Amino acid sequence: MIIGIPKEIKNNENRVGMTPAGVREMAKKGHTMYVQHTAGEGSGFTDEEYVAAGATILPTIEEVYATAEMIVKVKEPIAPEYKLIKKGQLLFTYFHFASDEELTHAMIASDAICLAYETVKKADGSLPLLIPMSEVAGRMAVQEGARFLEKPQGGKGILLGGVPGVRPAKVLILGGGVVGTHAAMLAAGAGADVTVTDISLPRLRYLSEVLPKNVKTLYSSEHNIKAELPSTNLVVGSVLIPGDKAPHLITKEMLKLMQPGTVMVDVAIDQGGCFETSHATSHSEPIYVVDGIVHYAVANIPGAVPYTSTLALTNASLPYAMALAEKGWKTACKEDAALAAGLNIVEGKVTFKAVADIYGLKYEPITL
Repeated sequence: MIIGIPKEIKNNENRVGMTPAGVREMAKKGHTMYVQHTAGEGSGFTDEEYVAAGATILPTIEEVYATAEMIVKVKEPIAPEYKLIKKGQLLFTYFHFASDEELTHAMIASDAICLAYETVKKADGSLPLLIPMSEVAGRMAVQEGARFLEKPQGGKGILLGGVPGVRPAKVLILGGGVVGTHAAMLAAGAGADVTVTDISLPRLRYLSEVLPKNVKTLYSSEHNIKAELPSTNLVVGSVLIPGDKAPHLITKEMLKLMQPGTVMVDVAIDQGGCFETSHATSHSEPIYVVDGIVHYAVANIPGAVPYTSTLALTNASLPYAMALAEKGWKTACKEDAALAAGLNIVEGKVTFKAVADIYGLKYEPITL
């Protein structure tokens, strides 16, 4: 198969869809690998490394899309890329259609095959291509939240872990999944007073057993969240419904319960956000303030640490990319239900029910 690795063009997105090591493995199997000039530079990989691994370097993104049968990238295509996508081309990347109607209609019009990392789902319910970036995003959420709690950054001026004689910051984490767990680990390690909420009692029991003693668990309800907000300094929103829009757990009215300078980090912004007042921001302009509350809603948080993120993602994605290249998408998805769950839009048809329901589109389940 002819595989293309374009350079990401989303704001401050420095990750790359495949490392030189991955290219080498694909080339060894006889696949033709094209990598756009400087595609790996932001993650610390040079064109020379890709060439040594067996790739051909193409100078422009247009040439990569025009040549490749399968595009492997990190973030969803943005408007300048729409016209480059060919009918029948396989795109293997994060899409997050539930939060982007324009992208959804563009991909329907393209007649391409859109296989979304975030909905590849194993029989046990785990999301193998979302987990690595969720681990990064959870840790980054606390790291960035701590930064914006500093007074010069617009926060209240609180040190996350406090010091002897001064209370640490209170951190409220909404959702005890992968993002929430890793956020709790980092916040607890810094010495913060951490509370994790979730609607799953088995999950809360598990977290109470494995997380440090400065992490408390709390059943997630509107009443309980409201009770926590007046004394909370950092809120991390990490609720996920795979492929669907995130619920709004904090409304605009609830901002009045919080102290000015409180920071809210919405990790769920890729799926529409779990705060009513959230809208997507970028690494170049990461925050805005509503009613005195600092909102951080960067849609590609792991892009800030591209070396770590690229390695973590491609460790997980390479076996799936290999299967798609070796067998073709139809056979690979027929043989692997996890991959089949990643099919969101196929040749103009919406094949993922949550996406169809959100936009009132016809849902057409894929027959393999």
